[in-house]
Amino acid sequence: MYAMERQQLIEQLIVADGRVAVVELADRFAVTTETVRRDLALLEERGVLQRVHGGAVVASRTSTIEPSLAERSERRSAAKEAIARRALDALASGATGSVYLDAGTTTAAVARLLAGRPSGRPLEVVTHAMTIGHVLAGAAGVNLTAIGGRVRGLTAAAVGAQAVAAIGHLRPDVAFLGANGISADFGVSTPDPDEAAVKRAIVASARRVVLVADADKLDAELLVSFAALDEIDVLVTDAAPSTALAAALDEAGTEVWLA
Repeated sequence: MYAMERQQLIEQLIVADGRVAVVELADRFAVTTETVRRDLALLEERGVLQRVHGGAVVASRTSTIEPSLAERSERRSAAKEAIARRALDALASGATGSVYLDAGTTTAAVARLLAGRPSGRPLEVVTHAMTIGHVLAGAAGVNLTAIGGRVRGLTAAAVGAQAVAAIGHLRPDVAFLGANGISADFGVSTPDPDEAAVKRAIVASARRVVLVADADKLDAELLVSFAALDEIDVLVTDAAPSTALAAALDEAGTEVWLA
């Protein structure tokens, strides 16, 4: 096989899967790992991919890229709705108690479902996300508490020391957490250090942590890790994790629920 043909196939693989591994490519094409690394270097120069330890990821999944809230709201909306519905199984029917909602488009889908639940004894809901607060304000069956702080424009979420300190004084029964990436080696991650600090505080405070993440987040690694896999009680997603990630989640004791 010519080098150009091999590189075209690598490009197709990374577009389809989002990630490739050097060793697996070497086995697939019966070439040395050094040959594969040269192929990846050329593809990186063309902007097709970003090399990472042990392989490469599609260029749009590099560690600091973060789409706007509006852009993310339009992506995989049906999958996020399904994930949100499955995630609410973490709450008993007619549940009372307290819930924390992290910022994010999938957690916003959870919020919309909570806003439409039958009224009864109110559920205490806390969030630092301005958009989620807007969804839940005045909703029947919800007592809403909003956490303040400096609002980050890209996510419309309060961040900073004030928000982190306020979360540290809480002990919600269940936290629905969002993320930009989850991987076997790096845990749960996000591109922004300020967002990561808030998410880390949520994980430390909640009695049970439910991570809602669509398949695009699986095996992705962003700049800042804010939780180890064993700190996540349940991962709710819409596709089976890769072999490596599934094994790591099993070892960590994290339940995987498919929507």
